Amino acid sequence: MFNHFSLNLFAELSPVWVWCFAILAWDFGFYWLHRFHHRLAILWAVHIVHHQGHHYNLSLGVRNSWYSSLTSIPFFIVLAWLGVPLTVFLSVSILHYTLQFLNHMSVKPHLGWLEKIFVTPTHHRVHHINDRTYSDSNYGGSFIFWDKLFGTFKVAPQEPYRYGVKGDQPSNNPFIDSNRPFWRLLKKGASATAVRRQYYASAWMLMSGAMLLFALVLGYIQLYGYGYHDITLTQIVLFILLAGGSIALGGISQGQRWGVFSWFLLTLTLWLLLVLGLGWTEIFWQLTLSVLVLHSLSVLCGWGRRVTADV
Repeated sequence: MFNHFSLNLFAELSPVWVWCFAILAWDFGFYWLHRFHHRLAILWAVHIVHHQGHHYNLSLGVRNSWYSSLTSIPFFIVLAWLGVPLTVFLSVSILHYTLQFLNHMSVKPHLGWLEKIFVTPTHHRVHHINDRTYSDSNYGGSFIFWDKLFGTFKVAPQEPYRYGVKGDQPSNNPFIDSNRPFWRLLKKGASATAVRRQYYASAWMLMSGAMLLFALVLGYIQLYGYGYHDITLTQIVLFILLAGGSIALGGISQGQRWGVFSWFLLTLTLWLLLVLGLGWTEIFWQLTLSVLVLHSLSVLCGWGRRVTADV
């Protein structure tokens, strides 16, 4: 959009004004993006994943649907059309999303006059209360004055409250939680079937597996970036296996045996494909993939798993 259809409104302006406009316009677009996510059923099916978490902490800041970034395109593409350069847009996006991530921390610092301008954990936690009266408010990402300007600002209630979505029990599987809301939408409110847990997975086992998988994601980005030109079969297969790894870890977190076997098969396939098949000899891939296979083999042998009494 920027390269072919931009109006180039900022070509002659000082970079200071470009940055000021981009910072404000980005957050203005996010406010309406966020507000529409709560008002339109199809967008709520995407956004509900972020609200399902019952604990208000930093993990909630990165709990999002697989499709959340796609829904933001119509709201942010306007900046490219007006002439905001890509480098400025990316930098401003990182700034805003960093602030939004920090606004999900469990502590409630008192920031004085800054709370009149910026969204803070005190403001944003109201948005995650499991009561639509409160969750349909405080839509701002970084600046709270949008909510005050458009009448959507609320303070926390005095009575005790909880977080999450009423009547909704999230799973620990990203594939299920990213797609089940659409199934419910099509089925007009169909409820999910409770999954019978077969064992309990330790937090250390899950965290170490997730960090190893995330290391491979960083390696993927280092190799292929975020571009989608000249896509190779290796890139497609690696992408699918990495996505499958997150699903397998979700199954393990839910206490499902299929998660354990899937995790082992996926990690073994990655090692056989990349190290033996394609001969990736870089120390990063050899070391990370080898440790990942040892991790999955340990899980397969019972490490980090405690069988429930009813199994």
